Amino acid sequence: MTAGEQPTGEEQQTGELVLPADSDAYDSPRATQARARGLAAPYIAGGLDPDIEATQRKERRDIRLLIAMIVAVVLAGFVLGYLANLLGLTNLLGS
Repeated sequence: MTAGEQPTGEEQQTGELVLPADSDAYDSPRATQARARGLAAPYIAGGLDPDIEATQRKERRDIRLLIAMIVAVVLAGFVLGYLANLLGLTNLLGS
């Protein structure tokens, strides 16, 4: 509200500026999905990735790295168990 404007009834009661409805934002896919989920506000946190291809390449690389790390941990367990058995360290737990 500028200096020369008179506040409307709602602005007088709440003290907040009431913005006009934005029909483009109301019809956006995110707002439509939010209303379909029954959310109170037509907003879903997050955003559209501006460079989805680069993000997907990075995620594929990260997934390969994660799988390699899992395989390495499992194989290390087998190798260490085999070495412990060869060295006669089978009674370490007192059994």
